[in-house]
Amino acid sequence: MNILVGLLGLGFLILIHEAGHFFVARAVGMNPRKFYIGFPPAVAKTKRNGIEYGIGAIPLGGYVKIPGMHRPAAGDLDMYFGRAIEERPSLRRPVDDLRARLDESDYPGALEDVRKLAQALEEDKLSPAAAKAGERGVVDIEDALAPDAYWRARIWKRVAVIFAGPAANLVFAIAIFSALFMSLDSSYRLGFELRGTNEALTTTINKVLADTPAEEAGLQAGDRVVAIDGEPVNGESIRPTIQASEGKPLILTVKRGTETVQLGPTRPEQVEAPGPLASVGESLDFTWYVTTQIGGTIGRLVQGEGREEISSPVGIVQGSSDALEQGTSQYLTVLGLISLSLALLNLLPLLPLDGGHIAFSLLEGIRGRAVAREVYERVSAIGIAVVLLLFFIGLSNDIGRLGS
Repeated sequence: MNILVGLLGLGFLILIHEAGHFFVARAVGMNPRKFYIGFPPAVAKTKRNGIEYGIGAIPLGGYVKIPGMHRPAAGDLDMYFGRAIEERPSLRRPVDDLRARLDESDYPGALEDVRKLAQALEEDKLSPAAAKAGERGVVDIEDALAPDAYWRARIWKRVAVIFAGPAANLVFAIAIFSALFMSLDSSYRLGFELRGTNEALTTTINKVLADTPAEEAGLQAGDRVVAIDGEPVNGESIRPTIQASEGKPLILTVKRGTETVQLGPTRPEQVEAPGPLASVGESLDFTWYVTTQIGGTIGRLVQGEGREEISSPVGIVQGSSDALEQGTSQYLTVLGLISLSLALLNLLPLLPLDGGHIAFSLLEGIRGRAVAREVYERVSAIGIAVVLLLFFIGLSNDIGRLGS
């Protein structure tokens, strides 16, 4: 059951991402043609105001079709109509007429030729596969030639539509973190941070906060906490032990180099739960901290290090499932972290990621003319290769973690 909840959580985050694209596209006059909950094929659909709304058979995430992501090119015709021409050579002439129009950038004439080609396809008897490819070609090329096509829009509109997906994930993450901070009860702390690994917190002090009981007691960065009030502790039990004291003085036993040192007794200070505004501030601070950590991971990957820190959807779902076993708050924290990760990774300047589309839109704005379709395709091939490489590295890591 927890695995299912983890899958649905990941799907929900993808749906939020696509909804961001959808609503901003509508706001700037770039009318989407389809919006699905889940991925096609559709199990149910309806059409309103020119937009097809549907429920996909694959119940993960969402799907939005924005018209004309690329300028229509003559080379697209072979992919859509090649099979139809093989079956009915008489279709070659209308396809060649359309090809010539696209080569000349005569888009009004091309739109007229597309409609003529659609009529010719209806009149000829084709195999189901050829007919389906032809119908899809007519729809896609008509969309690309439409006045509200993505490639026709001003640069700021294109950037806004693409950035809206990651932005929706970012806003959701900040909202989740803010709600979690607001839900906190009063707590007790000594004022230190523990070092952590990919798997868990350690007992080693990473940082001692200024003007806190930990500093007054003489705790130092690098100390390793081995016991509290004589009871052995590990990285996961230190904080609950401090909370359970309810402010009563504690004696810490730490390893400092080769020596064992006792510190205290020291009384934990009570920390009140933050209000709404303070919770938003804490959420923004936490979001920035996680962002810098993810940025550091990406930097290490560029240097050929840190491959063990990558995870695939398998690990993401497993992590969500494990968090759910520890409670709703832990699960929501992980869900917020995944949403933030989706936002940041999608902003990498690689096609076909959102960041790649933003980078190319800005480049076209600076150049004052479109980037050649061939360049898009070559850069997309490189980007897809990088994404697939990261996926397989993450998958191998997840299989290793699950196996151990």
